[in-house]
Amino acid sequence: MSILLFVMLGVFIFMMFRRNKKTQQQQAELQSKFAPGVEVMTSFGLYGRIVDIDEAENKVTLELSPGNLATVHRQAVTKVVEPAAEPAVESPAVPDDASSLTTPETGSRVTGTETPEETLKRLNDEGKKDS
Repeated sequence: MSILLFVMLGVFIFMMFRRNKKTQQQQAELQSKFAPGVEVMTSFGLYGRIVDIDEAENKVTLELSPGNLATVHRQAVTKVVEPAAEPAVESPAVPDDASSLTTPETGSRVTGTETPEETLKRLNDEGKKDS
């Protein structure tokens, strides 16, 4: 029974070291992407563009908006923001004139086939069904 306990303890320690190593690799990969002009997000939710990196003091200067600079610790920058690809949106064909607003045979505006009185009657009848 004690052997099983030591094996479980060994597996736990192994998993803990493995997790720490993965975290360090991810942090090193993130730090390698840092360069002036890169859009980033801090751990406290500020978005900005890297202006300057001070390697000696582990500081990063971010431009939050034009003219507004903030200096944060290098480890506070947790994410590199990738520019979102805008989906190609096809716009519907819009006629150049108002001819689509009128019916060709009568010249009147296009409306639904239901008159306002018929609409009120239909809505009232639907309300009675729910009761």
